[in-house]
Amino acid sequence: MNRIAQLFDTKKDGILSIYFTAGYPRLNDTAVILKALEAKGIDMVEIGIPFSDPMADGVVIQQASSLALRNGMTLRLLFEQLNHIRHYVHIPIILMGYLNPIMQFGFENLCLQCREKGIDGLIIPDLPFADYIRDYKPVAEQYDVKVIMLITPETSEERIRLIDAHTSGFIYMVSSASITGAQKSFDEAKQAYFRRINDMRLRNPRLVGFGISNKATYDAAAAYSSGAIIGSRFVQLLASEPSIEQAIDRLLGDL
Repeated sequence: MNRIAQLFDTKKDGILSIYFTAGYPRLNDTAVILKALEAKGIDMVEIGIPFSDPMADGVVIQQASSLALRNGMTLRLLFEQLNHIRHYVHIPIILMGYLNPIMQFGFENLCLQCREKGIDGLIIPDLPFADYIRDYKPVAEQYDVKVIMLITPETSEERIRLIDAHTSGFIYMVSSASITGAQKSFDEAKQAYFRRINDMRLRNPRLVGFGISNKATYDAAAAYSSGAIIGSRFVQLLASEPSIEQAIDRLLGDL
């Protein structure tokens, strides 16, 4: 069974997924960060594929992507770093990246590499849903790679139900129609959105991302979903804390 499906089968709420950018802060940190996150009890990990124009990301992840590219990170190198990762890390791993580098690499080649390295899913924020259905879904299913789709407060109920019907794994519920970045709290409008999606009784579980950085935002997200995804805050801590382990401890302390 795909590890994402296994996670949501065994844990219904309180799931914590952490995002970091491959090649940041140092080129060869990928495996070290993955091992440390699992050792600290994190449920799932998203690895960002650095790109020069990450349109869905805020300043923190944009700067991390820029530094990672200067460090020499590429998609090909990332797969080399993940070559034996399943000897040490057993939690689900998802790659998040934009279409441009993925198309250059080749989508079927990407899915093949994911299967060989033990990568469970993909998040491609700029992949149109119609293109996913027509061109990407059959390939991803052939290699048992979950393609996770995003919804926002502006996504129509019709589109949400289409996504729910044609994807599996989980739905990435973006907290607001904006770029990534830490927030101190979620206002009533965002919480009303969480409640509205919860009341739709979707087939797929959901995780809330964008803006999760502290106990208030985590608790608000977790109240109406299976858990939360944290990215920008952890990327900040990787730069400011003395070690990877201390960055994780500081994040968990904030929650």
